[in-house]
Amino acid sequence: MNTPQTIHNSIARRQFFEGAGLRLGGLAMAAVLGNQVRGDSQSPSRVHPALPGLPHFPPKAKSIIYLHMNGGPSQIDLWDYKPGLVDQFDKDLPDSIRQGQRITTMTSGQARLPVAPSKFKFSQHGQCGRWVSELLPFTSKMVDDLAVIKTVHTNAINHDPACTFVMTGSEVPGKASLGSWLSYGLGSESNDLPAFVVLTPTWSATAQAQALFTRMWSSGYLSTKHTGVALRSGGDPVLYLPNPDGVQPSDRRAMLDALRELNQERYSQLRDPEIQTRIAQYEMAFRMQTSVPDLVNIAQEPASILEMYGPEVTKPGTFASSALLARRMVERGVRVVQLLHRGWDQHGNIAGDLPAQCRDVDQACAALLQDLKQRGLLDSTLVVWGGEFGRTVYCQGGLSKENYGRDHHPKCFTVWMAGGGIRGGMELGTTDDFSYNVAENPVHINDLNATILQCMGIDHERFVFPFQGLEQRLTGVEPQRVLKEILV
Repeated sequence: MNTPQTIHNSIARRQFFEGAGLRLGGLAMAAVLGNQVRGDSQSPSRVHPALPGLPHFPPKAKSIIYLHMNGGPSQIDLWDYKPGLVDQFDKDLPDSIRQGQRITTMTSGQARLPVAPSKFKFSQHGQCGRWVSELLPFTSKMVDDLAVIKTVHTNAINHDPACTFVMTGSEVPGKASLGSWLSYGLGSESNDLPAFVVLTPTWSATAQAQALFTRMWSSGYLSTKHTGVALRSGGDPVLYLPNPDGVQPSDRRAMLDALRELNQERYSQLRDPEIQTRIAQYEMAFRMQTSVPDLVNIAQEPASILEMYGPEVTKPGTFASSALLARRMVERGVRVVQLLHRGWDQHGNIAGDLPAQCRDVDQACAALLQDLKQRGLLDSTLVVWGGEFGRTVYCQGGLSKENYGRDHHPKCFTVWMAGGGIRGGMELGTTDDFSYNVAENPVHINDLNATILQCMGIDHERFVFPFQGLEQRLTGVEPQRVLKEILV
């Protein structure tokens, strides 16, 4: 009989064991064990299998690496070449272009909205003849592998709701993220690493970067075991993962077995599914004591590979280092790897900060594609690059031909995709002469998410989770389309 005293004693007992060091860093270890929690090395079964019936059809991609440029990269200065803007320098943005659309409070008080052409040179690359900025000399060599989408648009105009929208399909916090959905539906091919891992590399822009919120990799209404596991960019990737001095792996195993029995007893009393999640988290943490040190040890990587990623690849926490880790993760069966690179918010000083941001990521992005390709992994790995919105053609603050700033612009921005299921050398959509409005082929954020799910073998309309009386979907309740134009 569950009297208040027995329940109190049970809680106190668990708190004692947690305080004795069994949290292994308080990991929010997302992904893993399903019903098998003992980690029997003799069992060949996956500890985190896919849901029954998934994937819906044979997938083109088995894993995804999402390269999110937090802050909003300037499409006009990187991908959306508009040579005609040179003649519009310092002229007011025509009302016929703005069309009364809302703008942020950061520029709504300006007396003028002067047009700022890109100061950077563009040239054509690849067999497809793609126009690319001089700021991306390495990525430009890979354009025949990319599908460049120039007409992505979003509902949000400020960072937090826009980032939330990109990653969860909704501006409203509390929804499940893309990575969590994929963890929930497809599980992981790795028994020793989470299904969904998040990396937050360092950045070079001098301006203060926007905050990152955990809801970008949260499981929302899904089980917390599908929350992304964020590895630290410096020091130990996971705090307190190694055993303390004097504690042997066999000791840890015995302690976890005892804790599991206590948690199972508690589960039999309350039937709370989060108790089973906690058991799985402890077990994954135990497995990660071996798998994570091996993952981050790049000493055995060939010199040619390290050179390809650039000089910062051996510096933990850089984008180059994170990109290499992303390849090593998908190679080991991780389903989703998400890199969030901050600092792409050039309200001023584009001349200084945008080149620095591009130097952070350009060589590493190209190397990641090359690395995956030469290992035969690009065909089964979907790579996505983009931000939460674009930047305005008009200048924020002072304007000169050598420097300027740009405000947030949600009406059109550029995302590229490559790898599993994607037709390389493609360009989808065109914008007007000011890169302000979509001229042809608009692509909503949730069209993009529907296409990602399609590449992973999932019909976005059938991929649902019942919550609060609604069959929740990553792509929302409004009709969305799969971008079949860019699919093989």
